[in-house]
Amino acid sequence: MTFPNELIFPNGSTPIVFRPGLSTIVVGANGSGKTRLAMNCEEQLGAAAHRVSAQRMLSIDPSIEKITEKSARDQLRYGAAVPSQYGGWAPARENARWGGRNPRFILDDAGSLIQVLFGEQANTAVTAYNAAADGVPVASGETLMRRLRAIFQRVLPNRDLVITADNISVVPLADDGATGAPYSATELSDGEKAVMYMIGQVLVADPASVLIMDEPEIHIHRSILGRLWDELESARPDCAFLLITHDLEFAASRAGKKYVVRSYSPSGGWVIDDVPEADGFSEDLVTLILGSRKPILFVEGEHGSLDVAFYRACYPGWTVVPRGSCEAVIHSVVTMRRNAELTRVQCSGLVDADSHNEQDREGLASNGIRTLPVSEIENLLLLPTISRAILKMDHLDDQETAITLAALQAAILADASNPSHVEEVVLRHCRRRIDRMLKQVDLSADKTVAGLAANYATRTSRIDVSALASEIESKISASVDAADLPALLAVWDRKKSLLALAASHLRHTKVDVFSAWTTRAIQSKEDTRLRDAVHAVLPVIVAV
Repeated sequence: MTFPNELIFPNGSTPIVFRPGLSTIVVGANGSGKTRLAMNCEEQLGAAAHRVSAQRMLSIDPSIEKITEKSARDQLRYGAAVPSQYGGWAPARENARWGGRNPRFILDDAGSLIQVLFGEQANTAVTAYNAAADGVPVASGETLMRRLRAIFQRVLPNRDLVITADNISVVPLADDGATGAPYSATELSDGEKAVMYMIGQVLVADPASVLIMDEPEIHIHRSILGRLWDELESARPDCAFLLITHDLEFAASRAGKKYVVRSYSPSGGWVIDDVPEADGFSEDLVTLILGSRKPILFVEGEHGSLDVAFYRACYPGWTVVPRGSCEAVIHSVVTMRRNAELTRVQCSGLVDADSHNEQDREGLASNGIRTLPVSEIENLLLLPTISRAILKMDHLDDQETAITLAALQAAILADASNPSHVEEVVLRHCRRRIDRMLKQVDLSADKTVAGLAANYATRTSRIDVSALASEIESKISASVDAADLPALLAVWDRKKSLLALAASHLRHTKVDVFSAWTTRAIQSKEDTRLRDAVHAVLPVIVAV
């Protein structure tokens, strides 16, 4: 059959285009109308569509009554073993399979799927037996059951399916090849049932179908999700896959054309955009940005870092996207503003103080990027208001809290009074300042080597390393003399040493244990004291 080139939706939304052998991915947040979109796609595609609902019941029972393959296939595709009783396949699918097109209808077709698999296996076996008995060449005896078993084991190597004429059992496999006691397929975990169900649905689909999969990630661990869909796409190159999901990481990981459902209204339908190829952004990041219903906050750090945990807890109205370095955050905010396709998504940025002077901070703010009040995010934990909140969470009384805070402050000031430590911090500060100054040197107008050399010499001669060093040394000395901890923490960037002091004084533990505790504590729903204290010192972020 010939696939339609595109699916058209109201409101002038971008048409969804797909071709056999390729996946098309549609992402959207909860409440964006994805289920109704799947229903509309099925309606437009007609008999070519094979849709699997997000709301599905996975009852895998090999002992189900066996019926003919034809009846089982009709039951699976249309909800009725005899569609003519409903007036044909279309009304049968609408009323029997989908309960009158109710978007909240729970699909219960796993039994029909098992019946198709057993029916096809029986027919294949009888055909092969008769051919052998008649002495004619035997066609391939490969059944859908055998193909399902092979894919299942490649996706879940620690499980094997034992399939007979009327039963399916499961055998655990150890890494050394040893086998465990077999058990019935009815005892599969939800994830294992989901894997078997998805494999079966894809294998039994009619040739040249469009497989519409609503939330295919349900119950399946992300570590095997990509492997499963690699297998399924490879198993059916004659079919097109339309994957509708709210899992942005899954969507970004799949190859294929991607679309974002921005919104839905019963009267107007959907607002759908394709995921553009934005200059400066990877495809997975663009998918994440467009799929978010919140404004984007670009921050320093990596996934799993303290930065991300703190910012996600303290800025719940934002989608926090870690970009690694300060330069990457700046580039991301500027790039997002530059790409017209992304202008409907608001963004901002947040970076460490990290040797930025007042002029730097003003320039960053003009681009929608704010700076922390401390050199690095770990320094927040040593600010007196936040240290006090941590101690109070450990039920220290006022006197104990005051003694501990005084000891911690003394230890930090002692660290900043060590000449070798000061030289280390000053050296890093100067390197960062020089690096930023050099990046601002524009040599693009020079037309000759001599002119380039002269321009470079002139511009770099303005970098006064001694003045840079003297400036930061004065700030450190003045903050130590005044015992001004916030001022010191704005420039003092000995992260490992400071975090060790915080861990030993505030929680009497090691750094890794302390870091894990703070990550949990700032996300706590029951005790918000740490989150409240951190939020109070963080800058107010405005979407631009």
